[in-house]
Amino acid sequence: MGPLNGIKVIELAGIGPGPFAGMMLADMGAEVISVERASDPKARRLPDCSRRGKQSIALNLKSPEGIATLKKLIEQADVLFEGFRPGVAEKLGVGPDECLAINPKLVYGRMTGWGQDGPMAQAAGHDINYIALTGALYATGRAHEKPVPPLNLVGDFGGGGMFLVTGILAALFEAQRSGQGQVVDSAMTDGSAVLMSFFNSFHAMGMWSTKRGANMLDTGAHFYETYETYDGKFVSIGSIEPQFYQLLIEKAQLDVETFSDQMNPAKWPEFKEKLTIIFKTKTQAQWCELMEGTDVCFAPVLDFIEAQEHPHNVARNTYIDVEGMTQPAPAPRFSRTASEVQHGARAAGENTREVLSAWGFSEENINELNDAGALS
Repeated sequence: MGPLNGIKVIELAGIGPGPFAGMMLADMGAEVISVERASDPKARRLPDCSRRGKQSIALNLKSPEGIATLKKLIEQADVLFEGFRPGVAEKLGVGPDECLAINPKLVYGRMTGWGQDGPMAQAAGHDINYIALTGALYATGRAHEKPVPPLNLVGDFGGGGMFLVTGILAALFEAQRSGQGQVVDSAMTDGSAVLMSFFNSFHAMGMWSTKRGANMLDTGAHFYETYETYDGKFVSIGSIEPQFYQLLIEKAQLDVETFSDQMNPAKWPEFKEKLTIIFKTKTQAQWCELMEGTDVCFAPVLDFIEAQEHPHNVARNTYIDVEGMTQPAPAPRFSRTASEVQHGARAAGENTREVLSAWGFSEENINELNDAGALS
């Protein structure tokens, strides 16, 4: 099951992009063991997508026995990743040098906001700060308004978690050829900077202004925008190419001569005002009937609960039920080694004994570790 079937991953439990990366790896078939700091029976009932498909063990990493137990697990692992501040793993005795000495083929992933070095490496921060430093936040928002955080998608999950997964997969592939592991330093600032590469290119070609809300893709253009409908809902238009723009004119019954100068930024505010009035003349459902599924480049703007019921998402099983919770299905899709969610969230420490047993610890060893305070 899944292209990563047989890969063993140790996730030193954290928040946000780290658990998200672990979820992605588990979805793709890896055996992911989340190492928690303390057991928590209540967590079993938490509907947390990022915990799906993983087993959970609780180790006391402040005790020598707890660290020794983790190192024993590392001997058999293909991947270990952590989301501590730089230097914390080293203080615990499970930094890259120690772990690679134990298992030279180990891929050691590190998830931080600012990176492992640099003047801000030790400072606290969140997604909003990381994307602020790379221009992504400044560029997001409307003209004459302040920047708008795009949830925490760009820094945490796009620039952080997805880049960590990409790095881990690349390092795993290389390790199969070289027999050597390495460290993957995934920083949300680095990742969000790479996500802005398209706009660096546009700017270099003289096609993008740093002025917010004045460009084709940042709500500056009338043909790449959201519009309110008669019933107070919204629709999205992305009619960039000339043939798609002509279809927009046709479907919305716009005056061809008035709207002909599509790529003239000086006319965009005027065109947008006109379209704002026009889109308010019909309900969202009526606009869907006219435009959905056509080359206008159109879609209704749905909340994430409504999205679960849209016919396209239903047809593709984009959302699935996992132990009573509707959530996004694994992506991307594989033709031969399909991804699958094995189970929902497990409580912190719920699987400690069974995991240790499966990884070679005897019942006597486990009881001794418990008595020594290694299992928290």
